[in-house]
Amino acid sequence: MKNKFIISTLIAAFTVVLFSCEDDFLEKTPSEFFTQAQISEAAESDPGVIASTLSGIYSLMVQIETGGTTGDDDFGQKGNDIFGDMLCGDMALSVSTFGWYRASITEFQGTQDFTFGDNRQVWRYYYRVVRSANAAIAALGGNDAVPESDSGKHLLGQAKAIRAHSYFYLTQYFANNYNPSAEILPLYDDIDDLNGPKVATSEIYALMESDLRSAITLLDGFNRSAKNEINKPVAQGLLAYVLGSRRDSWAEVATLTKDVIDNGGFPLMTATEIVGGFDDVATPGWMWGIDLTLEIGLDLVSWWGQMDSFSFSYAWAGDFKAIDQALYDQIPENDARKEQFRDAAHPGRPLLPLNKFYHEGRVIGGQRNIETDYIYMRVAEMYLLHAEASARNGAEGDARTALKQLLDLRIPDSSYVDGLSGQALIDEIYLQTRIELWGEGKSYLAMKRNEATITRGSNHLSNVGVPIDHDDERLTFEIPELEIQNNPFIDSQNE
Repeated sequence: MKNKFIISTLIAAFTVVLFSCEDDFLEKTPSEFFTQAQISEAAESDPGVIASTLSGIYSLMVQIETGGTTGDDDFGQKGNDIFGDMLCGDMALSVSTFGWYRASITEFQGTQDFTFGDNRQVWRYYYRVVRSANAAIAALGGNDAVPESDSGKHLLGQAKAIRAHSYFYLTQYFANNYNPSAEILPLYDDIDDLNGPKVATSEIYALMESDLRSAITLLDGFNRSAKNEINKPVAQGLLAYVLGSRRDSWAEVATLTKDVIDNGGFPLMTATEIVGGFDDVATPGWMWGIDLTLEIGLDLVSWWGQMDSFSFSYAWAGDFKAIDQALYDQIPENDARKEQFRDAAHPGRPLLPLNKFYHEGRVIGGQRNIETDYIYMRVAEMYLLHAEASARNGAEGDARTALKQLLDLRIPDSSYVDGLSGQALIDEIYLQTRIELWGEGKSYLAMKRNEATITRGSNHLSNVGVPIDHDDERLTFEIPELEIQNNPFIDSQNE
């Protein structure tokens, strides 16, 4: 009984340390954390400690104030997805009544001033996930361990994959471009790491690739209990994104994505499904997402609260997030995806995703407590990445085939793709990526991968018609002020 009490107390305290919204691990002293030895000892006595830690990480992805603010834009991964969609210009803040996102994000004030809270919000969220993953990895024996049990392998694979996921987004949001020699971020791969200097991009990519290759092996044969867990196809998709952002491993990106397409068991969403609300994690084409229930307790402060006019939300009350007018104009009239942004019953809400993201009740402002689900990855991304990688690797036939498989479910005739080659084919794949994945947090990644120049359409509130290169300082966050103040090894902004 005494041992059980000690272990339970350690678990409770450990959870508070990892997931408290009030404290930032990068602002603490080492004595306030459990060591690898302490965590490993607890896990040895109660293996549920590790599973609980992984569950805590997945919960962290949807938890409000994970970035250390009380802002209504601070709600985990999907909050950062909105940042990216707005920075790249594909999502327009077309009406701003309450001011969320306007100055800091759409006017680029936050990305040019390290004192703005959005910089800390993004930084803190991902490093909290990193530290939590490090705790799980430590409890399973460390970075080089190979657990004997299948359950241990599957837990370790998930922990490594989610750590790589966080570092990937950090490299995208805090570096202007991929430069292997540029020092951009601290690297923490052990629970005892608390503060450290910025290291070269190549070091961070090496860790991400190592983590994901290991995860793919460890997760082989893993039958997850829910889609919020990372399985092998998701880990393959994450590795494809990492390698694609490096722009020098297109053959492997093509191989990874083809394996997910052929063997993952995820069909493309149909023309009916893509106007069905994007509200159900059970949708067969969703590879990774989370089933949100009333018990989770999300309401206005959530992705749905910022995006969905049919929820009690800012999108209902006067902060409209619309598709960029210029992007919308490039969608053919006979494309099923055009209907995602057209709703004759609500003419005062032009170009909002009223038929893409919505609560099924379809009552303006109706859903008060969030039950509609979050999406993180779907198989359409793999088709588009496969097409992009194949085109860049010279396998244009494979690229056209993958692209047409998607387009055949969106438009009556995709034969025009057969006449595309070279840069024209790559440009078409990029355009279709922006259209297909609008509002899902992937347009920013595609902009960086394609080294695109963005030009905002007429329905933005600022910088309309101004060309902005993908590596412009305004499109990436600054290392936050509090990190510089509290980390003695960092004394300057992004280089």
